[in-house]
Amino acid sequence: MSVPRLILVLGDQLTPGVAALRKGDKARDVVVMAEVAAEAGYVPHHPKKIAFLFAAMRKFADALRGQGWQVAYSRLDDEGNSGSIPGEILRRAEEFGAREVIATTPGEWRLIEALQEAALPVRLLPDDRFICTQAGFDAWAEGRKALRMEYFYREMRRKTGLLMEGDKPAGGKWNFDHDNRKPARADLLRPRPIRFDPDAVTEKVLDLVEARFGDNFGDLRPFWFATSRAQALEALEDFVTHRLPEFGDYQDAMLEGDDFLNHAVIGLYLNAGLLDPLEVCQRAERAWRDGHVPINSAEGFIRQIIGWREFVRGIYFREGPGYTTRNELGHDRRLPEFFWGAETRMNCVARVVAQTGAHAYAHHIQRLMVTGNFALLAGIDPAEVQEWYLAVYADAFEWVEAPNVAGMSQFADGGVVASKPYVSSGAYIDRMSDYCGGCAYRVKDKTGPRACPFNLLYWDFLIRHRARFEANPRMAQMYRTWDRMDAERRKTVRAEAAGLLARLDACEVV
Repeated sequence: MSVPRLILVLGDQLTPGVAALRKGDKARDVVVMAEVAAEAGYVPHHPKKIAFLFAAMRKFADALRGQGWQVAYSRLDDEGNSGSIPGEILRRAEEFGAREVIATTPGEWRLIEALQEAALPVRLLPDDRFICTQAGFDAWAEGRKALRMEYFYREMRRKTGLLMEGDKPAGGKWNFDHDNRKPARADLLRPRPIRFDPDAVTEKVLDLVEARFGDNFGDLRPFWFATSRAQALEALEDFVTHRLPEFGDYQDAMLEGDDFLNHAVIGLYLNAGLLDPLEVCQRAERAWRDGHVPINSAEGFIRQIIGWREFVRGIYFREGPGYTTRNELGHDRRLPEFFWGAETRMNCVARVVAQTGAHAYAHHIQRLMVTGNFALLAGIDPAEVQEWYLAVYADAFEWVEAPNVAGMSQFADGGVVASKPYVSSGAYIDRMSDYCGGCAYRVKDKTGPRACPFNLLYWDFLIRHRARFEANPRMAQMYRTWDRMDAERRKTVRAEAAGLLARLDACEVV
């Protein structure tokens, strides 16, 4: 009888055709899956995130058994659980007499290094569930002075044929972003994302997570995420049918009483492997070709997946394991407690943090232009900002989180991802949301006791980093505006910003 091999499947590799499973032999090999303390606790994950992954893992393991695989599954509370992925590999190797492990390369350098140092040899296969291979991304990036998503995205359009008419982009343009910046009005009839009632498997997971991680930031219940591929496909269909038609128009909008607007809320299913990125994009394209969805919505949605999602993964692996520690702006302020739900008088931040706690979800503009914008303006340590985003969002894995936060949001990589820092005063938030109307501050006030903190910190950030950014052609106009200001007003802005940051450092309510 041949010696069995272990086929490792991680919690974000819940795809039947994942590379390690394709190399396995049902008659010989043992699939290893494990809920372990090291993965559930390396950051204080949102309870909904942990519950989603554990429930989806258990159902995926059952599906594999139904397909004829032998699965050795470790539950978090199993007696003898070693608490780590390398530990579970060693434990199962001893149990089954295995001397070899086959695994699909993880999406985090931390776990890649742990497997490379495991006591048993682990054969890492490329994760080919993405449209662009890492070799393909590196070939595209080689020799370019700057890596910009827009040009990469065009290559992905050509490669996939999505939204193409021959060798030309459908509709005559690559990008319809200009049409996708409309503020939204409250609409009680706007369709909400589909919700799934927890079944018996999920309820057991919820009880476990409540007992072990009940003190983590975020609400575990009500729990309504999809936890199987069938449900994830249903969620995709629900989005395409009911919310994709107006997704483009309102994808940058924010409303206090509507946590989802027209967004898909399927990123967690994509990143865990329950949905395939190409199938998702092809479904959106089909809706456009059938006349059910306007091109600006289909294009804006597809760009987020084959453009941005593929681009940031390429950046993460190209830049290497040191990427997450970069801090090009030298920011070192501690993350304020209001990111974890403490009181703040800034209504926009309070609303986004509350929504995040409730759903383990916020859409890209809320993450970039509210919480991320504040953290960048205030000079928060990017490592702490990254840990927060990795912890609180159900779709967050380091390969996708780090370039979005260290690169796009915090400019900690010095411009690898973004050509300029994404900072704004309160005016942007006021234009794209209804948050400012219910705020203790006045967004129109530039100085004074009720001046919007974003207004004060915006100018303070620009002046603190003037030597770095004033030659940037996309930022030169802001510096000219500052220089035209009355000298006394400039002095007042800097003094009030300094006072605001001092109150932040003293943990006073801001």
